[in-house]
Order: sequence, then structure tokens, then C-alpha cells
Amino acid sequence: MSVLTLAQANAIIAGALAKGQDLGLKPLTVAVVDGSGSLVSLQRSDASPAIRPAVAQGKASGAVAMGVSSRTLGEMAVDRPHFIASVAPLAPHGLVPVAGGVLVRDQAGLVIGGVGISGDTSDNDELCALAGIAAAGLKA
Repeated sequence: MSVLTLAQANAIIAGALAKGQDLGLKPLTVAVVDGSGSLVSLQRSDASPAIRPAVAQGKASGAVAMGVSSRTLGEMAVDRPHFIASVAPLAPHGLVPVAGGVLVRDQAGLVIGGVGISGDTSDNDELCALAGIAAAGLKA
């Protein structure tokens, strides 16, 4: 079984922050968690608000805990709001049901972690997460 290394996590973060800078986005915070949802690495851009680390980690660890992207969790929240409202407090680092939390897979397609980004629109956060995963040579 593959594990998400610190070097890979940092490569994801570097790629995501570079994409955000290229697009001229607001300051981003990027959290990368392993396959158990535990934090591996986190970086917060200059001037990123203090709440952003918790939001980014909630997107990443919530995606890993539920086995789907945080965008999918948002869709589930529309269809089954009571379910998501009930499950969210059970997640150790929260569960943020909006785009920006993406599963990280190894070359065989196995989930080895997640990345969560907070700072700009949820769609832009997700775009940067995908760019970071690709920059690290992994799959979303």
C-alpha cells in the first residue's frame, strides 16, 4: 500500500500555491492529509485569514473520511441535509461540504490522502488542488 510522503505533500502545496498565484487568486491555505485524514503538511499564504487552516483541513480530511470529494459532499448535503449535518460533527477535523477538497490517489488509483484548499471561491480552490496533485505526479 502506498503512503503519502511529506515530500509529495509539499509538492502538492507548492503546485497549488503556484497555480493560485498564476491565476491572481486571493491568499490560499493548503492542507494535505494522509489516508487516515491526519495532517501531513499545511501552508498558509501571507494575509490568509486565521480560520483558513481549519477550513482547508476540514475539506481534506472530510473528503478522505467519506471517500468522496468535498464537492460531492456538498451535493450530498443538498440531497440529504440531515445526513451530512449528522455526520459532520463525527469527523475529527470537521467536514466542509463545498468544493476544494480532493482525494489524492497513487499511480494504481488507491486513495493515499486528500488535499483541501481555502481562500478563494470554492471552484478556484478545487482547481488549485487539482493542479497541486498533478504537479506532484499523483492522480485526483
